[in-house]
Amino acid sequence: MAHSLPPLDYPYDALEPYISGEIMTLHHTKHHQTYVNGLNSAESAYASASTPKQRIALQAALKFNGGGHINHSLFWKNLAPSPEKGGNGGQLKDGNLKKAIESIWGSVDNFKKEFNTTTAGIQGSGWGWVGVNPGSKRLEIITTANQDPLITHTPVIGVDIWEHAFYLQYKNVKADYLTAIWSVINWDEAEKRFAEATA
Repeated sequence: MAHSLPPLDYPYDALEPYISGEIMTLHHTKHHQTYVNGLNSAESAYASASTPKQRIALQAALKFNGGGHINHSLFWKNLAPSPEKGGNGGQLKDGNLKKAIESIWGSVDNFKKEFNTTTAGIQGSGWGWVGVNPGSKRLEIITTANQDPLITHTPVIGVDIWEHAFYLQYKNVKADYLTAIWSVINWDEAEKRFAEATA
């Protein structure tokens, strides 16, 4: 069954001024669509491959495009318009997720600083994650390279640190993008994922 580009839950300009409508339009309709197309093509080729060598040769394309599709599908759900735009973006309510963050990092601000520092340190392209360690059930900050999906932990929040996610607006200043994105993080979605991962 072919994969398709998931629709966004908000208009392309709904995350402004933190993420521009131009970035969101290109990111969703061009970049994510390219991963969807690449994944469909790789899976089709895999299905018709007749030898192990042919299947092995397709692993990189499956991982890259499949990861791009998985990561971006999660990323769009991670975002929500800010209250100024009628949304709930950036609003972390009292609850189990906030308690967990405060118990590990001392405060939500400390958590954001550590996440931003760790994620800004990615060399090249990749993703910053907050995930639940399946063994300890504790939150951890993790990074992955390129479009590698987070498979060691259950993702709670994922932030795209590829240049296509911010360059048109923030140029090469990743730190400003990482500071701004917390204003449009969908904490309600993060809370739901955290509850599922720790149940």
